[in-house]
This record gives sequence, C-alpha cells and structure tokens, in this order.
Amino acid sequence: MRHSAALLIGALGLSLITAGRLHAQTQTGNYTSKSPGNIAQTVPPKQGNGATYKVDAYPLYRPVLEPGEGREAVESYCNTCHSTRYIIMQPPLPPETWEAVVNKMIKTFGMTNPEGVAPKIIKYLQENYTPETRKR
Repeated sequence: MRHSAALLIGALGLSLITAGRLHAQTQTGNYTSKSPGNIAQTVPPKQGNGATYKVDAYPLYRPVLEPGEGREAVESYCNTCHSTRYIIMQPPLPPETWEAVVNKMIKTFGMTNPEGVAPKIIKYLQENYTPETRKR
C-alpha cells in the first residue's frame, strides 16, 4: 500500500512539472495557439542594399585513367553505370580479382557490351590497376 501511494504521488508530481513547463513555453511565445506542437521561427534579418551572395560551381574533375589500350572501352562501358572515379578509388586489386569484378558487372549487374570488349576491359584493368602496376 505504501509503494502504491508513493508511486501515485510521484506520478502526480511529474505530471504537474510537465504541465507547468508546457504552460511556461506557451506563455513565453515559443508555441502559438494555432499549432501548439510547433516552435515559431524568427524572422530573418533584412538585407541591406547591394547585398549579394555568390556560390561558385562545385568542381567536378573527371578522373584521368592511366593511358593504355582499352582505356576508351573502360571509359565508354564502365561509365554507363558508375564514374571512372570508382575504378581509381579501388585499392590495387590482383589481376584475377579484376577479372572477377568485370564478370560480376556483366553477369550480376547486366553490363552490356559488344563481343570482345570485356576481355579488353579486363586486360586494361589488369595492366594498370594491380598492386604491381599502381606503384609506378
């Protein structure tokens, strides 16, 4: 019985505190009577005459792939789904991993290319983006 009375008194006290805080917020103008759940926004300061703002374009530098036979095929076919930046940001991968990646792009993601292009792409990646070739 004592525990229930203590819980009842505690709940009543918490309710009174919450109600008091809500009432205080309403009285200070943080809430309007039309929308008691929204906080009112302040009016932005007036801009003086001649105030101008300028935001330059975000530089979008196209990554330059290593020169070599097959680079045009990589830029043409790989760039249809993702940027060539995706190739450059990869860690240096072993040659067999590049072959698996290109095959995954074809079989899993539906990369379409003419007959004989996939081997050129694989060869280019193996010649330019492996642990041995990235060190040069």
